[in-house]
Amino acid sequence: MKTFSGFITGDTHTVSLPEQFFTDLLPLIDDVLELKVTLACFRLFDQKAGLAKWTSINELLREAGLADMKTHIAAGLDRAVRRGGLVDAIDGENVRWVFLNDEYGRAAAEAIGRGESIERVPTIKPRPNIFVLYEQHIGALTPLIADQLREAEAEFPPKLIEEAFAEAARQNVRSWAYVQKILNNRTRKGKRDEARGRDLAADWQRVLDKDRRKK
Repeated sequence: MKTFSGFITGDTHTVSLPEQFFTDLLPLIDDVLELKVTLACFRLFDQKAGLAKWTSINELLREAGLADMKTHIAAGLDRAVRRGGLVDAIDGENVRWVFLNDEYGRAAAEAIGRGESIERVPTIKPRPNIFVLYEQHIGALTPLIADQLREAEAEFPPKLIEEAFAEAARQNVRSWAYVQKILNNRTRKGKRDEARGRDLAADWQRVLDKDRRKK
């Protein structure tokens, strides 16, 4: 049996998997080829920006994690599509494209089936949520951190959260406590600026009223 020597310390690159993969799809998968192909697809999906998550049979054939089963990739993919975790479509050049089976993936597969090119697949990048930002900039989630992130997501606007993570990255600080400090400081500054704006408006109104009385 081949063994694994362990994960590299400090390697925080992660691959996103929907929670439904673990709760709904994984219990249904009973074939190791299907499982390997499905996981490889998710890794390739994660490398793409856009609403529709996609890859192709050609990318799967080049995937290092599937090198020992190249002749069985198509069969594993067939099972994954029949299972419902993935959807696929073949374009006019006989290239097989693979998509996550969600609303965007199904629409993209239908577009390919109608003759559209993969370049026409929507590439509008969705705003990353706070959990994705944490994993990208800091590392793996823990239950305690996840609770804190949910609280922060409910308290602060998404744009401010993105800016706070970006600022921490610029300062080369990989710490949730540091991101929290940025969020709190910017929120306090925003409230001070808002109050200052109200004060200036009130002062200006008093000047106008005084000027009218003089007339």
